[in-house]
Amino acid sequence: MNDFPSDIFTEPQGYSVDTLSMLGPFTGMAGIWEGIRGLDVKPKVDGPKKQAYVERIELQPIDPQTNGPQLFYGLRYHAHITKPDQVKTYHDQVGYWLWEPATGNIIHTLTIPRGMTTMASGIATATAKHFELHAKEGDPNAGISSNPFLEYAFKTVEYHIEVIIHDDETWSYEQDTVLKIKGQDALFHHVDNNTLHKIGEATPNPLARK
Repeated sequence: MNDFPSDIFTEPQGYSVDTLSMLGPFTGMAGIWEGIRGLDVKPKVDGPKKQAYVERIELQPIDPQTNGPQLFYGLRYHAHITKPDQVKTYHDQVGYWLWEPATGNIIHTLTIPRGMTTMASGIATATAKHFELHAKEGDPNAGISSNPFLEYAFKTVEYHIEVIIHDDETWSYEQDTVLKIKGQDALFHHVDNNTLHKIGEATPNPLARK
């Protein structure tokens, strides 16, 4: 059962177009950030390997989005990650953080240029400083899709991310990408974590610019 309205076409009226003031739990994430102490635990043929990484992530507000009566505020992001003292990209990721004030639903989408996309979901209050989102193989509402080779060799069966907004105006995350690796009985937990420090302010979304 759900609480969806019978009128699925009529859009809301009179809502704020100033996304930066309507981000709810994502308020402390808008802007340009850098994290220099990231740690990645990844699978290798001889077992888990720890890898340090440096991250730059930009999160910019988008105009409010509607699906009929449904209303989202959100941030568009791009994360670019390198190994320390290297120029070559180690990881690149784009997507959205979405907040639905009417329900408290939060959504995190991610796409990486190795042929994988995920949509994770959770619930948070408008003032939350700590929240989690989850995705699982086969879930039609919070699922995972990978290219055929990844499905064969490194199949992602679950994805979890935990975010904490700190009082010192930093924020941190820990994410767990749960893999079924070909030839291995036990699931592998590919874990990443980092703490982000602000290096630039967000730009107001187009509708809110004066």
